[in-house]
Amino acid sequence: MKIAYFINQYPKVSHSFIRREILALERQGFEILRIALRGWDGLLPDAEDQCERRQTRYVLRHGALGLLIPVLSSLIRSPARFFRALRLAVRISHESGRSLPYHLIYLAEACRIVPWLIEFGAEHLHAHFGTNSAEVAMLVGVLGGPPYSFTVHGPDEFMRPMGLSEKIHRAAFVVAISDFGRSQLYMRARYADWPKIKVVHCGVERTFYEEAATPIPTAPRLVCVGRLCEAKGQLLLVEAAAHLAARSRSFELVLAGDGPMRGELEGLIRNHGLSKQVRITGWISSAQVRTEILAARAMVLPSFAEGLPVVIMEAMALRRPVLSTYIAGIPELVRAGETGWLFPAGSVDHLIKVMEDCLTKPVEALQAMGEAAHRRVTARHSIDTEAAKLGKLFHAPIEVRTERRCGDTQPARQP
Repeated sequence: MKIAYFINQYPKVSHSFIRREILALERQGFEILRIALRGWDGLLPDAEDQCERRQTRYVLRHGALGLLIPVLSSLIRSPARFFRALRLAVRISHESGRSLPYHLIYLAEACRIVPWLIEFGAEHLHAHFGTNSAEVAMLVGVLGGPPYSFTVHGPDEFMRPMGLSEKIHRAAFVVAISDFGRSQLYMRARYADWPKIKVVHCGVERTFYEEAATPIPTAPRLVCVGRLCEAKGQLLLVEAAAHLAARSRSFELVLAGDGPMRGELEGLIRNHGLSKQVRITGWISSAQVRTEILAARAMVLPSFAEGLPVVIMEAMALRRPVLSTYIAGIPELVRAGETGWLFPAGSVDHLIKVMEDCLTKPVEALQAMGEAAHRRVTARHSIDTEAAKLGKLFHAPIEVRTERRCGDTQPARQP
């Protein structure tokens, strides 16, 4: 079966879970066309991402002017379809937080993609994220493209109005990555569309959970892996580290990643005199992330808003306990007292307490928690198992409804 994947930016350092999903589907016999709006010129430390870039077609590589001819071609080829898509784009603009010009650009992008899908022979289009990617996929369907679906990760999709109800209604199916995510989609979908909302977890590669166990180090080191941004809560983590240092607690904290808040975090680290205890790595490859996790006693992620972080799965697969917050899908995976610690988001006092507990806990106890974490994540988040679930959804029969409207000489294929 030929599937097309559409992503806003691909490949991307923080989107390795999409690459894993695509590669797992290809191992299961799917032929996949990768399409992205952008991502042809960013820094990629991972060799696998570099390989993915060479296989990806980019909609905006030749700028906005490169969309003009596809728009005119679409208008000439099927004016009825084009104007139906245009009306839908205008209607969605009234329901979203973005003005009409953005949605007209999404329509132009859809016009660019349709010929690629026809040339490839795509039987289905799958988008990641319920934002502009899902809207472009929806408009592709109205323009005569194949049935579409999309995966919603959160938290951004749950925090802004984006016409999610219409996107879900027109989709063949919609994927949530956790039960929490499914509940958020239920709130934004028509009740009649609830059955098409499915849960498929993000997965971890076998290389993470099949390698021999690495003993938990005795060194009092914690690692936080993630984009340096407001939602991940690293500022709170540095505040907690300052309190530990004031108590003369010996520790090392590694912030693995980069992002828009790096400068502010570096300033806070300097102000608290934590340059010897706290280190920021910048963007690193998947292999380097694994090295940093294995060098730590546990992974700490004090997020304020999440979906279900893949890095938590990776740490658990590597037999490391996790310290994280009671939000979104995290409690579905992390079990307090068994595979790690859970604490209230935004509470520096609770964060200090769980960090101190982890740093002082005997290595043998941490090792037992790590083994429990490994068992739990391998049972729930194997990439090949989860990709197989997604593959069954792709293969499921799609109801094709013929709909003729004034001036349209071709049947409209819709889920």
